[in-house]
Amino acid sequence: MDHAATTPVDTAVVAAMLPFFSNEYGNPSSIHRWGQRADHAVTTAREDLANILNCGLDEIIFTSCGSESDNLALRGIALTARERGHGNHIIISSIEHPAILGTAQHLLKYHGFDVTILPVDQHGFISAEDLRNAIQADTFLVSIMYANNEIGVIQPILELAKIAHESNILFHTDAVQAAGQLPLNVNELGVDLMSLSAHKFYGPKGVGLLYARRDTLAHSHQTGGSQENGLRAGTLNVPLIVGMATALKIVTASQSQDNSKMRILRNKLIKSILDTIPESHLTGHPTYRLPNNASFVFKGIDGNELIIHLDLSSIAASSGSACKTGNPEPSNVLSALAIQPELSLGSLRLSIGRHTNESDIEYVQQVLPTVISNMRDNLQ
Repeated sequence: MDHAATTPVDTAVVAAMLPFFSNEYGNPSSIHRWGQRADHAVTTAREDLANILNCGLDEIIFTSCGSESDNLALRGIALTARERGHGNHIIISSIEHPAILGTAQHLLKYHGFDVTILPVDQHGFISAEDLRNAIQADTFLVSIMYANNEIGVIQPILELAKIAHESNILFHTDAVQAAGQLPLNVNELGVDLMSLSAHKFYGPKGVGLLYARRDTLAHSHQTGGSQENGLRAGTLNVPLIVGMATALKIVTASQSQDNSKMRILRNKLIKSILDTIPESHLTGHPTYRLPNNASFVFKGIDGNELIIHLDLSSIAASSGSACKTGNPEPSNVLSALAIQPELSLGSLRLSIGRHTNESDIEYVQQVLPTVISNMRDNLQ
């Protein structure tokens, strides 16, 4: 029940990666035959990914994860804008991943960029009007998350990107949580930059990518080599790149079928929890959310303690964002929804996967109400 934190690597992905750990171990930067075979594998993976994203091969930059992709997008575009005299102002939202929030704050504190953080409504939606009103003469970048990792809300990315483009402003989206469940055609989304991470869609941990539209990015935040057109130094991780491409091909091919199945199970889970557990509340929008996401707050419950109790019953879940586990403060996402702190501390995110079945849902339906009832009884 914690597939939003990470997913199991597909067996076909493991099989595709294995040769590049041993027999085909060449460095893709080497010009001999072993290096060129590795380079061919990287090029093939890049082609497969470009076909799914509908972009050019040179518009894909391989990274180590979604967080690095977010860092490269914001910091790279900011330094490029400063060099080209294109502005000093960035717009993000209040429910972004810490990789976006932290990078924006770093650019503000250490480089003197201006940052506007847009509010959201009670469901986590960003207002198009708020975005339009926040744009300044020196705004050069808007970064809005495609789908939220904590409450699953899906933003109207195309509409928001159009508003940015009306003022000749670049638009980046963190699509890490959306990948595998939502369309990733960058032209149909209208985005100039997009971050992905393989381990969210049944690929390996430790590899991601940044799509950057041609000629938008001129600065890297990691120097020391000419890899990735000079935009991300470091020896390419061939097996993981092959694994990422294989994984995205698999989930893209089965996305419609998987989403239909997950949506049915998710709705069953949400209804049963709201019906059987007193003073439980769904967070995020009831329908405009990821097919696999069910998130709640429970009155009088400590979310981290709840996770421990569920773990003892062999249920993996998350209290809010996985990146917030162990933090006694309410997450920035739930705070942005204006949920009272004493309620938001009792948050729970259940996120299902491609292989979740009816019996898994029924087990949670059996265990969760009892766990919460016992926790409340112990407080009295």
